[in-house]
Amino acid sequence: MRGRGRAVLLAILLLAALAHAAAQPAGADDALWTLLKKGSEVVLLRHAVTTAGVGDPPGFKLQDCATQRNLTDAGRAAARRLGDAFREHGVPVGRVLSSPWCRCLDTARLAFGAAEVSQPLSNLYGRSEASARQVREMETLIATWRPEGAGGNLVLVSHGSTILALTGISVEPAEMVVLTPRAGERFKIAGRLSAP
Repeated sequence: MRGRGRAVLLAILLLAALAHAAAQPAGADDALWTLLKKGSEVVLLRHAVTTAGVGDPPGFKLQDCATQRNLTDAGRAAARRLGDAFREHGVPVGRVLSSPWCRCLDTARLAFGAAEVSQPLSNLYGRSEASARQVREMETLIATWRPEGAGGNLVLVSHGSTILALTGISVEPAEMVVLTPRAGERFKIAGRLSAP
C-alpha cells in the first residue's frame, strides 16, 4: 500500500505540474518582463507572505501595524526579491500606490523603496459592500495612468480579494497581474507573473 500511495501521490504532483505548465505558456514570463521594460503598463501586486490565518485579528487598527496580520520573514525576503527582479529586468517604475494595510505598505517599501497610500486598493475581505465603488476607483486609476518622463509602470500593491474583484483572477502572495490600459476600454490583462 505504501508503494501504491507514493505512486498515486507522484502521479498527482506530475499532473499538477503539467497543468501549471499548460496554464502558463513557455516564455510567458520573459514576454511580460519585456513588455514591462517598455513601460506604461500597470502591475497589480498582491502583498507578500503573511502570518498564517485568514483576515486580520478582531479590533485591528490601520494606524497600528502591531494589531494587523503582517509579513513574515519569508514575506519580507520575497518583497526584496521582487524589487531585485524589477531592477534586474530593467523595468522602470513610475509610481507605486499601496493599500493602507501594513502588509501592503511593507511589501511596496521593501520592493521599491517608497509608496503612496491609495484607499481604492484597500482590503475587500469581509467588506463586500465597498467592492463596486473600489473597483470603479481602481478602473479610473488604471485608465488614467500616463507616465511622466521615461514611461515608467504604475505598481498597485493590494490584496488577493481586491485583485480578484477587479480582474476575476485569484493570485498568490507576491504574484502580479500585468494590465495594459486601453483608451475607452476597461483594460487588457497581459498576463501573470509569479513571485520571484
